[in-house]
Order: sequence, then C-alpha cells, then structure tokens
Amino acid sequence: MLTVVVITKNEEHYLPRLLSSLKKQTFTPSKIIVSDAHSTDRTREIAAKFGVDIVDGGLPSVGRNRGAAQAQTEFILFLDADVELHDPYFLEKAVAEMQTRRLDIGTCDVLPISNRHLDHWLHKGYNAYARLLGSWHPHAPGFCIFSRRDLHEKIGGFDEEIIFCEDHDYAVRACKQGKFGFLHHAVPVSVRRLDRDGRLTIVWKYLLGELHLWFLGPIRHNKFHYTFGYDKKKKDV
Repeated sequence: MLTVVVITKNEEHYLPRLLSSLKKQTFTPSKIIVSDAHSTDRTREIAAKFGVDIVDGGLPSVGRNRGAAQAQTEFILFLDADVELHDPYFLEKAVAEMQTRRLDIGTCDVLPISNRHLDHWLHKGYNAYARLLGSWHPHAPGFCIFSRRDLHEKIGGFDEEIIFCEDHDYAVRACKQGKFGFLHHAVPVSVRRLDRDGRLTIVWKYLLGELHLWFLGPIRHNKFHYTFGYDKKKKDV
C-alpha cells in the first residue's frame, strides 16, 4: 500500500526521531527506504539498526528517485529526515484521505517545531499562500509528498537536473497528469535551516526562488547556493 522514502545526508541527529515516529504509526508502511547521499556520520548505522532498507542517494531529486525505484506499492511518501510524525494516526488518516478523495499527489501544511511566534507566523503565511494557489500553481514541499507510484513513473519522477525547488517542479508536472490536493493534516518539521542561515536570508532566498519559478522556470543552476545535508560539527536546533 505505502512505501516511505527518506532522503538523508549526515542525519544522525534527526533520523532516529523520524524513524521512531514511523515505527509508532498505527498504519505500517510496506517498506521504509533511506536514500542516503554518502553520509560520513552514523546515518547508515542508525538506519540499519531500525531495520529499514538503505540505497545510495544523492541530491534530493536523485535520492527520491532512487528510493522510489525500489517501491512496488500503490503510494509513495517522500519525507525529509527532520520531520517528526507526532500523531501516531497520521499515516492511517493520510492514506485513507488520499484514497477517499482519489488524489494522485498530496501534501500537508508545515508545522514548525519551534517555540518562536515568528516561526509559526512565517509558516502560516507559506501555508496560506500555497493553499491559495492550489492546483493552479501547486506547491508541495519536499519534506512531505504523497504520490501514486504510477503517476511518479508517468512523469519520470523528480527532475534530477534541478538544483533548487525541485519539489515544486514535481508538483506542477504531476498536477498536469493527476489530481492534486492538500491533506487535512499538518506535519511537524524542524526549523534548523532557519536557525543556520537566518530567517531573513531564507525568506529572501525563497522569495527570489518563487519569482524565478514564475518568470524563468525551473532552477537548474546553483546561484541560490543550495546545500543538501548538514555539517555534523555545527549545532542544529
């Protein structure tokens, strides 16, 4: 029924939290796949201890595609490693909603794991913007994307030439071939990127990225200085 694909690079801090929350779900995925971009920390060791499958990954598009290539189920759920599924019924309810609403691709609102009011207001603003655009110009953050496997294969998966905002390109192409929707659930995700790069910097970067998507199309260069993975020597909050 469901395969979960998690992309990683040096995620020894966050991966155990995600995998623990997946193990506590009332709905058991057929397979959990960690697609790892050659981590130099204990990421693979941790994944092995949880008994999940491990494949060689790369940048997010590459990692998701390689993980999805191992899936044989009706649905694939793409997650980032810094997600935590606090609700043990999340998968059960989300899969049921995908089926009931006959969605081919679905995503959720972002819920920041933070006590800062600013973080919650920033994410509420993004959620409102994404929902306003809906299927007209769909946004599906890569931290949580449900996709029917046949649709994923039909559109050729994620475009591996795209460096930044590859998840939104995926949603746009998928929406042309299937039904897109926001699930009635929010997914908790860390604010480590905001802490590391600064909130103003992140807002500015994604604003420019959004303008690029609107007027210039997919971002196949790295002028936005996107980095994947986290230096284990730096503190992630």
